[in-house]
Amino acid sequence: MLIWKILKKWLELNASDIILSPLSKPSIKVNWEVIQDESFEIFEREVLDNEIMSIMSEKQRREFVDTKELDFGIDMKGYSRFRVNAFIQRDWYAVVFRPIKSELPTFEQLWVPQQVLDFVEKKHGLILVTWSVGSWKSTTLAALLKHINQNHKKHIITIEDPVEFIHKNDKSLVEQREVWTDTHSFDNGLKYALRQASDVILVGEMRDLETFRLALRAAETGNLVLATLHTSGAARTVSRVIDMFPWDEKEQIKQQLSEWLIGVVWQDLLKRADGKWRIPACEVLVNSTSVSNMIRKWLTHQIDWVIETSRAEWMVPMKKSLEKLFGMGLISKDNYEYNLKYLSTK
Repeated sequence: MLIWKILKKWLELNASDIILSPLSKPSIKVNWEVIQDESFEIFEREVLDNEIMSIMSEKQRREFVDTKELDFGIDMKGYSRFRVNAFIQRDWYAVVFRPIKSELPTFEQLWVPQQVLDFVEKKHGLILVTWSVGSWKSTTLAALLKHINQNHKKHIITIEDPVEFIHKNDKSLVEQREVWTDTHSFDNGLKYALRQASDVILVGEMRDLETFRLALRAAETGNLVLATLHTSGAARTVSRVIDMFPWDEKEQIKQQLSEWLIGVVWQDLLKRADGKWRIPACEVLVNSTSVSNMIRKWLTHQIDWVIETSRAEWMVPMKKSLEKLFGMGLISKDNYEYNLKYLSTK
């Protein structure tokens, strides 16, 4: 298939995304820039339609035609695994591939603050990793699961859409469920995970109110729950969770969150100064006694101040993370100043 030829070539270029669109040449995204590959011909509509359908199962084809978009994963044996999104634009098929490294990264390779590893030493509670698509949230969660798997005898259940990193059993037993293939939804998979003797549950994305309810219930009843959320800023993440719930539930949610939240990691990807791919800048919120009180009293607007002043409790403000990366020469001055300016507007 032509798709396999394209994917093999672009894996060598460390592309973050591979985009195939009708009446266009194949494109790659490297360091946030889209580049067309001139060595390939423009995709005719019928050719691309056939190529996209060929990488789907019969069930996936039916779902794609019905819903007009589809997330799924594919393996290219000996090369990589890919997260795939197929969609329709102007009544034509298009697709985006995101490579997923087969070798799970370590925390040292990710440059995520080491104190985040302390989060997964807790027996139960809720850990949130936040920000936009493509900010390595799933990669950070995979590294946390790898640490648990290598160091603890746990039953780990993941609920993902699609399954990205493949975890092999080490000291732990790891079971990975894909939404639509193995379970109908995130909340459905999470509900039944509570009946499956789980110790650790990973929720690929917290998309709705019911999933939040079940995640807090799972944390409250003895599970360590790891999840992602599309928010910027640790304090805003806490506010977002509370704001999602109706007024008559807010008191209960504030109480639960104040007790069972372990911490929040807000993670943004930046271009490296040496041009070698990207590096994360991270803000870390630890649910200390003072943070817990603020959540309970709905004083979440004060949490940013606590992050800035509570270094002894291993919190890291985003500004400090940017300063560290700039001081080590890992990001350029322009990049550093641009992101500081962005922070001042939030």
